Amino acid sequence: MTLQVKPGTSWHEVYAAAQAAAPEAFDGDRLRNLIDGEWRRTGVSGDHLSPLDGTPIIGPPRVGYDEAVAAVASAAGAHKRWADVDLDERRARVTQAVDLMAEHRDLLALQLVWEIGKPWRLACADVDRCLEGVRWYVGEIERQLDGRSPLPGPVSNIASWNYPMSVQVHAELVQALAGNAVIAKTPSQGGFHTLTLAHALMARAGLPVTLVSGVGAALGDALIRGEGIGALAFVGGRANGRKAATALADTGRRHFLEQEGLNAWGVWDYSDWDTLAKHLRKGFEYAKQRCTAYPRYVVQRELFDQFLAMYLPVVNAVTYGHPLAVENADDPLPELDFGPVIHASKAADLQERLAEAISGGGIPLARRSLDEGRFLPGQDTSAYVAPACVLEPRTSWSLHHSEPFGPLDSIVLVDSEAELLAAMNVSNGSLVASIATDDADVAARVSEELQAFKVGVNKPRSRGDREEVFGGKGASWKGAFVGGDLLVTAVTMGPEGTGERLFGNFPDYSLYPAT
Repeated sequence: MTLQVKPGTSWHEVYAAAQAAAPEAFDGDRLRNLIDGEWRRTGVSGDHLSPLDGTPIIGPPRVGYDEAVAAVASAAGAHKRWADVDLDERRARVTQAVDLMAEHRDLLALQLVWEIGKPWRLACADVDRCLEGVRWYVGEIERQLDGRSPLPGPVSNIASWNYPMSVQVHAELVQALAGNAVIAKTPSQGGFHTLTLAHALMARAGLPVTLVSGVGAALGDALIRGEGIGALAFVGGRANGRKAATALADTGRRHFLEQEGLNAWGVWDYSDWDTLAKHLRKGFEYAKQRCTAYPRYVVQRELFDQFLAMYLPVVNAVTYGHPLAVENADDPLPELDFGPVIHASKAADLQERLAEAISGGGIPLARRSLDEGRFLPGQDTSAYVAPACVLEPRTSWSLHHSEPFGPLDSIVLVDSEAELLAAMNVSNGSLVASIATDDADVAARVSEELQAFKVGVNKPRSRGDREEVFGGKGASWKGAFVGGDLLVTAVTMGPEGTGERLFGNFPDYSLYPAT
């Protein structure tokens, strides 16, 4: 079987379509930054390669500190003007932006495939969740804003690369709907083309959005502590999140900092293996490159043989490869669990971590090969990693406390509930955790003690962004919790004099009143 990139989906065709859709933002051989309502040919474009097959794509136009300061100042000015726009007009403009993005849904999804390696189905889901989610807020916003007003300054958004639409653009649209101007930095590793097109459509609808690219270390102070910023929305790793929290320490500024944590499945007195297998198979989507992925399984030793009989067929059934590779031009795009990881250097790091675990005494339970993947003839596969699993890696392993952010699982065996809890709580807080058990009393006891914000019983938990609150515990989250009504609360002010407190996870809760 010889594969080819499906006609109409090559990077050349995707970029040409983006240029045609938003010529103001895609400037020939470079992208532009959106500052003060204008797409400016500023910043320095770097080299960038698609993780799909090493195809060169235009890199983000990185600006310097002074340009970031100017962008924050212009966003603060736009915020004052936007605060005077009535709610009906804000709803109309946000709805127009969503409608424009819906018209370009497939193009946005194809950009996600090329930039961050999402299979087609998952890329479409990322766009659809953004648009459907914002439409829900449009319908609920009048109730959510009752008695509330915009923040005193714009919301600064620094997000990870893995969900540019359903996390970053979604949040920005809700922030704008609530009466705030927004400023966002594109992730350096990917997603900048998608965000450029999305922001071009948002700007075309008259929304007060600013988009800049740059190195986080250079722009961080401007985008976190910049004069006039009303709040910081951050999604990323603990190291950068810690720096952001430190920079915010003396400001009293609104913030919600979503950081990594090692999410774990615990298995104790359990028998419904078919159901668990379905959950675990779905968990491999997008190579576990998401904040709510489960890379650690903590299993009762007595059940290990049954767990393994369920788990190995799941791992062996996982499909991966080039997301746009088809045999015939009119074939549909393949249904894959995942494509590449975000970069060749990440793939190499995961291979090194696997080798480290094994050399340290861990037992390799599963090591799939790239030869089993679906690839173009002779294509660059340096950003691809086949799924693998290690049993009982030593506690000195570099990933013992950290998430791999890739398809590298580990299994820890335990003999008591106390050991189960200790092994599941090893990362000092996580966003989600789940316990698989037939015993309702065990589920109740363990759930109460797990250091995770959301706990599933015989099911996984996800981020959620409408009716359900989202946050974290310990080092996985700092600041206001979000989701549904709380997302609007986090980016608005309550009536003065009410003594309102934000619902969240602050180092010193009393320091962060909502007014």
